[in-house]
Amino acid sequence: MADVIQLLPDSIANQIAAGEVIQRPASAVKELLENAIDSGATQIKVILKDAGKSLIQIIDNGCGMSDTDARMAFERHATSKIRASKDLFEIKTMGFRGEALASIAAIAHVELKSRQQKNDLGTRLVIEGSEVQTQEACQTAVGSSFSIKNLFYNVPARRNFLKSDNVELRHIIDEFQRLAIAHPDIHLTLHHNANELFHLPSGNLRQRIVAVFGAKHNKKLVPISESTDVVKISGFVGKPEFAKKSRGEQLFFVNSRFIKSSYLHHAVMSAYENLIPEKNYPFYAIFFEIDPAKIDINVHPTKQEIKFDNEREVYNYVRVAVRHALGQYAIMPTIDFDAETSLSTFQTAASAPKHNPQPSTSTRSNDRNWSNVTPSNITRPNTASNLENWEKLFENLEISKEEETEETEAITLPSSVSNNELIESEEKEQTTLTKDPFQVQNTYIVSHIKSGFLLIDQQSAHERILYEQFLQQMEESSASTQKELFAQTLEIPTADSELLKSILPHVNALGYDIQEFGNNTFVMHGVPASAADLNHKKVIEQLLEQYQNNLELKLDINENIAQSMARSTAIKRGKPLSILEMKSLIDRLFATEMPFKSPSGKKCFINYEMEELSKLFDA
Repeated sequence: MADVIQLLPDSIANQIAAGEVIQRPASAVKELLENAIDSGATQIKVILKDAGKSLIQIIDNGCGMSDTDARMAFERHATSKIRASKDLFEIKTMGFRGEALASIAAIAHVELKSRQQKNDLGTRLVIEGSEVQTQEACQTAVGSSFSIKNLFYNVPARRNFLKSDNVELRHIIDEFQRLAIAHPDIHLTLHHNANELFHLPSGNLRQRIVAVFGAKHNKKLVPISESTDVVKISGFVGKPEFAKKSRGEQLFFVNSRFIKSSYLHHAVMSAYENLIPEKNYPFYAIFFEIDPAKIDINVHPTKQEIKFDNEREVYNYVRVAVRHALGQYAIMPTIDFDAETSLSTFQTAASAPKHNPQPSTSTRSNDRNWSNVTPSNITRPNTASNLENWEKLFENLEISKEEETEETEAITLPSSVSNNELIESEEKEQTTLTKDPFQVQNTYIVSHIKSGFLLIDQQSAHERILYEQFLQQMEESSASTQKELFAQTLEIPTADSELLKSILPHVNALGYDIQEFGNNTFVMHGVPASAADLNHKKVIEQLLEQYQNNLELKLDINENIAQSMARSTAIKRGKPLSILEMKSLIDRLFATEMPFKSPSGKKCFINYEMEELSKLFDA
């Protein structure tokens, strides 16, 4: 039998490697930015077209490359970062494998211009599909300029799997923000389709975080600093009252390299225990300085996962450092004249001695976040009283806290009636009842029917009602607008600003009149007439957050906006309702086309038959 095993050509080997290293335009941006940082650049400019699909250009003022180095840089495993195997345990640079440029050149049209300070002329190199087309002398500035055009032009399957420009741009912005925060001393700019998205002058870490995420983050930050023989920990964590329901602003850096670690994330979350509601996530940007010999960063192609020699020890240091920082914040006076008492109130309730009575009504009314402290966190005195023993039976019943802390009011809009037979029968039963509905834990509504009762999730039910109404409004352009006497200004973070621009016509179809003003600023001239009393700045912020979370679901843009808007504006679990409000909610739920499920797939109600209940008691 003839020999069948042979070495792959370099071009094919490079394409295979590119599949691991370069997964999307954001991967190429990350690798090129890391190379620019390693070159000692103090100024880096990123230029994109079509979210990097047509053009990615990185211009830096680093050390530049000689003619030979420029050519060698695109060979596989060619690197200036390591010389021997022992160097793998002393890595202090961002890149080191020598795979990125070879991988990019295999799947794109690449042009490199580079010049060293000592040379009068630089070199220009053109590569297509791993093949060098041109290498010649040229005039260029000191440093390097990489232009990547037509990414994945020769790998159509990979190009077809790319998402929309909004999604791909968001991934690029994520990578850009991580590197920008890790290196606040470097001046960075990001341009997309001739628009400047970020202009970040060099500064300190706090200034960089505020410049990246917006001025509102300045009041959210609590400094963290701990130094041990094993690791030095620094950075900022967010105040508990600013925790959000979505991830995305949780950042770990080890020796200035961004990493992902669910283990260390758990350490941070344990430090916030009893301070934030469940399924909420605080902001943090935590930096670790550790001996490179005590970590292994060569465990994943993207270098975003590392191994520590002693993870448990680092875990404990993180947990203690965050708790210490939050403790200092709780007892230190704030700069603002408005006292920030929510954290200290949380700590008082959560850590109260067992012999202390439950906080008084006046204390609860002063704490706007009191609903986050559940009865299970408070221990009542042990007595022989039958009344108190009876109360203790229900003491550990917790209401769902997923949306409990939201304060957004509901939008009430009319909806059309469905002809579904089951819905009609339920409506007839509702109209013949004389008993009023009532709430359980301000979360579920009990509604009597002839055969038993319905247990309705008030938030899921209202989300279904609003979702169908918003869809209808966008399709028919039927929403009316109430003009504002004084226009409101919306300052949106850069990443969210681009998203809002792309969906603004659909948002305005819901009754808003929002116009772009420039520099990530929008002006709200009008709001939906049927919901004029809402805090619409908060509604828009939550809308963008929910819309971003839904992007991976591949929903139609109208469906995504309707679902996001419904989620943002529906009444929340924990909100008390009057009898009239409950009756209205029930009527409108059973007038929708699909009353059984919320837009996210949760049940809106459960039907309990009397026969079932009898069996439960007989068991």
